[in-house]
Amino acid sequence: MTTGENSNDIQWLKACFIRGGTSKGVFFNAADLPADRAERNALFCAMMGSPDPNGRQLDGMGGGISSLSKVMIVDTASDDEHDLTYTFAQVAVDTTSVDYSANCGNLSSAIAPFALEAGLLTLPDGEHAVRLFNTNTSKTVIARLTVVGGRAQVHGDFALPGVAGTGSPITLEYPDPAGSRTSGLLPTGNATDIVHDEGGDIEVSLVDACLPMVFVRASDVNADPTQLSFDGTEVMARLERIRAAGAKLMGMEPAQAAPKIAVVAPPTAAPLLDGTQLEAEGHDVLVRTLSMQKTHKAVPGTGAMCIAAAASIKGGIIAEAIGSSELRSVRIGTPSGAVTAGARYDGNALAATQLVRSARILMRGEVAAP
Repeated sequence: MTTGENSNDIQWLKACFIRGGTSKGVFFNAADLPADRAERNALFCAMMGSPDPNGRQLDGMGGGISSLSKVMIVDTASDDEHDLTYTFAQVAVDTTSVDYSANCGNLSSAIAPFALEAGLLTLPDGEHAVRLFNTNTSKTVIARLTVVGGRAQVHGDFALPGVAGTGSPITLEYPDPAGSRTSGLLPTGNATDIVHDEGGDIEVSLVDACLPMVFVRASDVNADPTQLSFDGTEVMARLERIRAAGAKLMGMEPAQAAPKIAVVAPPTAAPLLDGTQLEAEGHDVLVRTLSMQKTHKAVPGTGAMCIAAAASIKGGIIAEAIGSSELRSVRIGTPSGAVTAGARYDGNALAATQLVRSARILMRGEVAAP
């Protein structure tokens, strides 16, 4: 961090701007940030351009939606079981809120590439499994990637729905992902629960694998599951009330970033953001996820893995929509296309979830925090 007579009292912080999966964020070496969280949060908001009543963050690095208003803080590991430690911060667009209640699966794919670039990690060329410790959830994440010339390989033939072009795949595995913020996979012990809403009682599935989520049938909230966005509608307002009620049943305070809520329907032909159509046979379950009270343009990475885990819960809303509780690899229909996530069970216990992403460093240098 540098300030001085010629900097016009602007703080300049070493950083990288990185796309990870279908999100983008600013990545920092923890050593380059102030230790005080309140001071950090103020820097993050200033850097991102928050709060912005116009919802665009034009005066900062943010992009006006939750998936483009993110920060990752990366450090060396403090134990022998991990290679790196990282913390995710979700920066609100229209307020000064900085939320640490969940991890970001999409940007988790960029932790190892950033660490290699920043000198926090050194690896020879070849295939590697990098063990990460996420402080938000106190969970381990294993990132498998290819290293070429001391950096994460960028070019490849892996296509990710919602991202133009192709890249080198980065596989994320989350061992023992149940209970990331709650007591377990089913925080209430039930496949479904009833939440009370002014529009009537609603049946939901409350599941916590990588991310706590509230699942609700589209038909139960009069939502069109093929609609690309619920922003600004009464459906959105109702879903936010259901999310808050579900959080309380899970033993959580309803923070902005978690739990998330998703509208669920059986496979249905639906339009995509690029103007094409997702056919019914091209996915196993149709989902619209809300993030920070906005409709996600794809699906949160951790949310995709939670859906994959929920697919095996008999009597749950996800398995019902799929028509089976036997799937271990699930094709999730989103506004950007079909995203595949997997879950592995040992008997009735959830052993791990898996997701494939790609990542690319877009900028390295210094970012201004006025």
